[in-house]
Amino acid sequence: MTSTLSHPQELGTLLRGEPDTLGRWAAQFQSRRFAFHITVIVAGAGCYGAAMGWWRDPMQALYVAIKLPLIMLLVTLGNALLNAMLAPLLGLNITFRQSLLAVLMSFAIASAILGAFSPLVGFLVWNAPPMSPDVKSTITYGLIKLAHVVAIAFAGIAGNVRLFQLLKQLGGSRTVAWRVLFAWLAVNLFLGSQLTWIARPLIGAPQLPVVFLRDTAFQGNFYEDIFRTLLHLFQFD
Repeated sequence: MTSTLSHPQELGTLLRGEPDTLGRWAAQFQSRRFAFHITVIVAGAGCYGAAMGWWRDPMQALYVAIKLPLIMLLVTLGNALLNAMLAPLLGLNITFRQSLLAVLMSFAIASAILGAFSPLVGFLVWNAPPMSPDVKSTITYGLIKLAHVVAIAFAGIAGNVRLFQLLKQLGGSRTVAWRVLFAWLAVNLFLGSQLTWIARPLIGAPQLPVVFLRDTAFQGNFYEDIFRTLLHLFQFD
């Protein structure tokens, strides 16, 4: 019966996180459903990316609409591999295929949430004043950046937490499910933050040209930047 579900029904089942159905989906690969989940990621994250980049320039919006789904899919693949190795150490014996399908479902949920947020972010950007050379020092920039952080963090956490019942069913224990869930969130943060660093710019800056990737994309890393920011903030330099 589950193989004949329509796409709206599948999306509803996915967003509700029904453990029995999701367990069957994770246990059996189906190309049509796999493609549907990827489509949700591309559409949801793409719409949000377009809203994110629109403030700088329509071309920036197009670039981010491409980059954000790519980040999601790359993190999905990396997470699936790492989680398949970590989960048995945490008490959950799953195959790489099960790990991949479970992580893909969590990112499909997160992307659907981001897609729902995209009109609100688009409205916020539409009503924001044009970017100025000193944009990063303005309250508007801080507000928009904070809105992106909150929306993306909420979507990512919700996508993972929605699968908690599935992890509990697979592991047979709430303790095991929580351990695996926290491990998944940590891997999401590690991979996602670094890939986002490489994929910059996302919001963009008016004094810099609109490009898909910066020439310095592979120089430094997200954590060095955070460390330098903290040093500057507390005047340790």
